[in-house]
Amino acid sequence: MNAPARDTTVAPGHLAKLRPLLSELMDLKRIRTPDHPDGLAAHGFRRAWAALVAGMDPGTVALQETARAVAAVRLGGLDAGVLQRAGMAPRDTLLVLRRGLDAVAGPLDPDLRERLSQALSQELEAPGPHAPPAFVERLVHQPRAGATFPGRARILVPPQEGHADHCYAVAVGAVLVSPRFGADPALPFLAGLSHHLFNAELPDAGYAGEALLEDLLEPLMKGLTQKALASLPEALSRSVRQALELTGHPDTAEARAFNAADALDRVLELDAHARAAGFTLRQAMEELELIHPGPLRAFGNDVLAEAAVWP
Repeated sequence: MNAPARDTTVAPGHLAKLRPLLSELMDLKRIRTPDHPDGLAAHGFRRAWAALVAGMDPGTVALQETARAVAAVRLGGLDAGVLQRAGMAPRDTLLVLRRGLDAVAGPLDPDLRERLSQALSQELEAPGPHAPPAFVERLVHQPRAGATFPGRARILVPPQEGHADHCYAVAVGAVLVSPRFGADPALPFLAGLSHHLFNAELPDAGYAGEALLEDLLEPLMKGLTQKALASLPEALSRSVRQALELTGHPDTAEARAFNAADALDRVLELDAHARAAGFTLRQAMEELELIHPGPLRAFGNDVLAEAAVWP
């Protein structure tokens, strides 16, 4: 049997310039603060669903959350709420957030970059918090299965990501790759947030476990997805149903954006673990300049030399 033809609509190199930024977005799954001990990605997942059930337009949520995520690649937990709580004026807060965005936004489509910058200013005017749907907390605490394949041992790489981590990364990634496919980002973002709704009830057994359910799996997933959708406001439920139609095929620009982001996140998540496992002290000292420039640098290097730590 001949191997299936490769999809040549995504030529090598078209997404390569985005890969470093998409890789760094993996860090948001593991960057934690006292306010957000489950990580910034889980926090963003909660925040996005809360905004959606409050009636905010999905396209607006997509741009705001993506802008926040891109800025957080460099700023980490220094978001608008933290900065203003610390006493920073709104104008200065926006300046810092835009610096964070600009620090990594070089590979982005210019029009999208401008839209994200504008979305940061809207964040300062955002309404107060609303409660997200009940399934959100279950997805935050439902771990992903790890890498599985029928007949082979499961590969778990700690710390395990949660389904909220994955869904948020896919949603944001779908916005970032949307210009590549000529897609409007709203539905791909919503598909990213919602494509694992069934896992709020169904623990993740991975490809290996799901294969054992055979033809029982699909109706189970559909029923549990419908249960989650029934808990949403009617208009939002309709939008999510429309977004979920993007999954499982590459037939439209929006479907390609979502499915590209999903594939990239699944592989780049393991790449992040591989890079962490291969990290060396030489990288820390020479590439990241762990002893930072400043008045204590020479002293710090002398201490390391005397202790025979480096070089």
